[in-house]
Amino acid sequence: MTDTTVVFVAASGEWTRRRVRSPQQAHALARALGVPAYDAGVVGYPTRMREWTRKRVEEDKRRLDGV
Repeated sequence: MTDTTVVFVAASGEWTRRRVRSPQQAHALARALGVPAYDAGVVGYPTRMREWTRKRVEEDKRRLDGV
């Protein structure tokens, strides 16, 4: 079993993931911050997050290839 995590996704797609004790704690945190909470297992990850990650991977590959 994996730990429960929350992912905060900025409008730009930049994101960070943090461990929480439970899904209930994750939803309570979202309520306290006034942000929506979604279950990625149900709705998936936002397109902007996937695009941001894809761009970072491409940039890292170019940097390593010396391009």
